[in-house]
Amino acid sequence: MISSPRPLIEVDRLSHGYIMAGERIPVLQNISFRIHDGEFVAIIGPSGSGKSTLMNMLGCLDVADAGGYMLDGQDVRQLSDNKLAQIRNEKIGFIFQQYNLLPKLSAYENVELPLIYRNMPHRERKKAVEAALRSVGLENRMHNRPSALSGGQQQRVAIARAIAGNPPILLADEPTGALDSKTGAEVMETIKDLNRKGHTIILITHDLSIAEQAKRVIRIMDGEIVEDRGAAG
Repeated sequence: MISSPRPLIEVDRLSHGYIMAGERIPVLQNISFRIHDGEFVAIIGPSGSGKSTLMNMLGCLDVADAGGYMLDGQDVRQLSDNKLAQIRNEKIGFIFQQYNLLPKLSAYENVELPLIYRNMPHRERKKAVEAALRSVGLENRMHNRPSALSGGQQQRVAIARAIAGNPPILLADEPTGALDSKTGAEVMETIKDLNRKGHTIILITHDLSIAEQAKRVIRIMDGEIVEDRGAAG
């Protein structure tokens, strides 16, 4: 379902490259697509295809050399570094392959940290953290450090951290890549459930079996989109 006529994400002829030995090496070439609120999109491609660079652009971790990127009505390429950091904190929840949890902090504290950066009041923060951990089935493990949790539990902490601030977009980079198949399937069910609850999911993967679980698949090869299957109108 499209809840708004305006796309949540609009990428228009996005191009990016790197300079090596005085020569520009293109990584992304004229990438264009739209993603609406509530979609579940997988971006798939082999190593070196440009999908990780595209993820950095979508996550406001980097800015493209050319082309347009509108995120929830804002022109990303015109924003300051501080504003980009604010967008990353408030509009995008990141789920990484290696979890990126701080080892000396408990599950609760790892989930809480981005909300502290947002200056969320303590009482509201506590409610949000506990609700996020409860939603991924870790209400009884919130005081454990990552070393006391399994890989699947650590990934669920990372998911709880991503959703605690209720961002409109969840950007998942190979979220099952470090997990065995059974645990990976459980994590994918969690991600699909978040989509059913209204989160827009963008999942980066090289695994076709993972990509096929999304409602839409964008395939990238050599920095260009070669297929966009299941796109909303």
